[in-house]
Amino acid sequence: MSQFTFESSLLVRDAEGHYLPATADQILEAARRIVDLKVQRGAPFNAPEVVKEYLGAKLAGFEHEVFAVLFLDNRHRLIDYVEMFRGTIDSASVYPREVVKEALKRNAAAVILSHNHPSGNAEPSQADRTLTGRLKDALGLVDVRTLDHIVVAGLERVSFAELGLL
Repeated sequence: MSQFTFESSLLVRDAEGHYLPATADQILEAARRIVDLKVQRGAPFNAPEVVKEYLGAKLAGFEHEVFAVLFLDNRHRLIDYVEMFRGTIDSASVYPREVVKEALKRNAAAVILSHNHPSGNAEPSQADRTLTGRLKDALGLVDVRTLDHIVVAGLERVSFAELGLL
């Protein structure tokens, strides 16, 4: 029987009940579940720092791009968080029609768009800016406001609204 040192390692229990050091992926997945428990349906998203913290916890650490949408009611309370599209290490195909369908299905009044940059550079690309404009226009046709687009890259979070890009 081996001895474990409980220094700063986090442990997980395997199927046989043995405790093993957690991998980085296991830690990130556990953090995402905790964020879901902490921020549930009806939570207000009315401060940029709250939104950036939440989306950072949800999207940081992925090795591929993930495009997600926060669907909000007319008081900017959370209806749902949906990871809508997954891509490669440097891009994800995003379809405005699908985002509009999901917004209507959830009766959302507003959305906050988000995606990660696995490269670690949070600077919005020209493609990010173009896509955001297309999504904002498509959602606007059905009276759904686009409040922000947050890019998550490691510990960095960049807000289109704070940069004046919306």
